[in-house]
Amino acid sequence: MTACAIEGGSAGAAATADPEAEPEPEESGEPGEPAGADAENGEAGEEYGGTGEAGEAGRADEAEASSTGPDARSGADDAPPPGRFTLTADGAYAARITAAPGPPGERAWYPERWTLDGPEPYAVPLPLDQPEEPDSEVAPLADGRVLIRRRVADRQMFSLLYPTGPGTGELLLGAVGCAEMSLLPPSPDGRCVYALAAGEDHASLWRVAGGTFGPEEVARIPGRCSGGVWLDRAGRMLALDRREPGRGPVKAVAVDLGRQGEVTPLLQIAPGSNDRLLLADADSGLLLLRSDAPGHDRLGWGVLGSCLPVRFPECLRLPDVAVTPFAVQPGQMLMPESCAVALRIDGAPGSWVGVWRPAGRQLHQFAAPLGWVPGAGYWSRDGVLRLPYANGATPCGVALLDAPEDVEPSSVTGRTGGGEDGREPSAADTAPAVCKPVPLGQAPLHGAAQPD
Repeated sequence: MTACAIEGGSAGAAATADPEAEPEPEESGEPGEPAGADAENGEAGEEYGGTGEAGEAGRADEAEASSTGPDARSGADDAPPPGRFTLTADGAYAARITAAPGPPGERAWYPERWTLDGPEPYAVPLPLDQPEEPDSEVAPLADGRVLIRRRVADRQMFSLLYPTGPGTGELLLGAVGCAEMSLLPPSPDGRCVYALAAGEDHASLWRVAGGTFGPEEVARIPGRCSGGVWLDRAGRMLALDRREPGRGPVKAVAVDLGRQGEVTPLLQIAPGSNDRLLLADADSGLLLLRSDAPGHDRLGWGVLGSCLPVRFPECLRLPDVAVTPFAVQPGQMLMPESCAVALRIDGAPGSWVGVWRPAGRQLHQFAAPLGWVPGAGYWSRDGVLRLPYANGATPCGVALLDAPEDVEPSSVTGRTGGGEDGREPSAADTAPAVCKPVPLGQAPLHGAAQPD
């Protein structure tokens, strides 16, 4: 294992990040973090109403352990681009679709499982007699098997793959008659995998692994759904981003799989705003979300079931880049402000890593390891971020990054306090942005953005 590169500002981090990394395309209707060229880093950030009826959904889960990333070049000419990288909830296993070196268009794609909970990470290829299609999806289970979804004509085929000595074993699970389907992050229980078939008027949620009789439909949700964040450790409460029939705004809802897919509101920031849930943590109740309630898409955070407002930190609004959270530190019981959050930062030079805490309100930026799949990673309880990577020199590696301590603005800028207008110095004075912390309990419950 190797340590991550030295912390620096956005320019330095971008310069040392993998230059060939390919940013993930944003989903339609869910653009990346806006550039915000007119923002001043000293502004307090905007605050809006609380998380609605989120408390009825139960506490939030560590969906950060199921982070996925897009294709990214490893930086070596003879190495293929790794495919979508999916982690189990506990970070013990990961899986992806990859390929042997070869000319573009002639590569034989196959599943690969990574074992990450031992002394050293290692990868096990799981090829079969016939190469896989590059758009196949895989998801690891807690017992080391790997679920694979293949599209065959207008059907979705599901199997479990596992190593058998020199070969690969396959257990056929069944098929679903659906032209389009996508796997959700593996369930926190480690046994089940669900898939979402999204239609115009309703979405079908299927349990495709972990059931008794193969793939089975477990819920039918009115509206067009996307996303997928687990809200508890038992794998019962699932958050989806839903647009109700007849259009209207996108709102995150909670689906109770223990009650035949009963749907309850989760995020209700403003009546006409698009509110999407990105990550959630069960121990602290921390929610990471994206909403256009401030007038344009912004990253925000709140606490599940809290009456305090959702906040949109100004330090997460960087010019000319997209910022996306992918992992939350677990184990911070009832302390959402103390959770370290890992963020993927995509810009013209490539992708690199950010670390931020709600209490510190300071964004730390780091170069990513060469061959990192952007958006793949998980936290340990003691605040160590693990970033899986693969390149020509290291076919399977994990870079370690200790969560940095937040520093008071006075020790960074050499000043004793903010300006006369009550705000911290602007971006011309310091980088990255450092905002003056405000205790969560002192935040106003309602109202537009105001300086702290």
